[in-house]
Amino acid sequence: MKRRGGEVVGERKPIHILAKKEDIAPNAIVVGDPRRVVLISKLLSNVRVVNENRGLLTVTGRYSETNITVATHGIGAPSAAIVFEELRMYGVKRIVRLGTCGSIREDIEPGTVVVALSSIYDEGGCGLKRYYNGFSAPTAPDPYLAVRVMEEMNRNSLDYYTGIVYCSDSFYSEESVLNKLIGLGITCIDMETAVLYGLSWLRGFNALSILIVSNNIVKRSEHYSSDMLESKILKTAKAIIEVFDKHYSEG
Repeated sequence: MKRRGGEVVGERKPIHILAKKEDIAPNAIVVGDPRRVVLISKLLSNVRVVNENRGLLTVTGRYSETNITVATHGIGAPSAAIVFEELRMYGVKRIVRLGTCGSIREDIEPGTVVVALSSIYDEGGCGLKRYYNGFSAPTAPDPYLAVRVMEEMNRNSLDYYTGIVYCSDSFYSEESVLNKLIGLGITCIDMETAVLYGLSWLRGFNALSILIVSNNIVKRSEHYSSDMLESKILKTAKAIIEVFDKHYSEG
């Protein structure tokens, strides 16, 4: 018999991530590309696939004494919002996005790690208008989670920048607003950070977005693939996992 939805959690029932509540850990790393789920899962033991529905590959494994879920959120705010919402329905308390971005600063090259301290988005964009009823959404990470991850990266000599991310709803329209974004002091562009942060405050989970630069838009540099960024993805994921294990092992 095919399942039509996940386990009922509270008053809402997940219909895209089909899992049992006990299959999803309180701490989650989310990525856009399912291949990165496979890559990051190499850092965990006892890994099991808990969802493949809709191409949203999700696994849960163990690191030391801590259970960790790694999930695919797809491309763009609408897809990502569904995954963040459903992870929260399953009881997830912390979501760290480990994604990619395009740099709009000449000094930030592909392979650089950026910690998103805030995110701006188009008025009414990223689906947040529906959530916040016309008010501006709070698009900042949980400060404690952010500081702990940055401290862990410092301990591991993993260099990073901090900055503001422009969250776009249209991947190929960046150049039309590029000069304006540069003038506003924006560091880079992605498509999911704003909705992650906005939902985190609304739904009551802690969030952080850490991005690895895949290309420099200003310089029109080569676009690095996931394979080319593999080493940096693993090092950054390891720092996130260490924070989960050291500070949030009990959920």
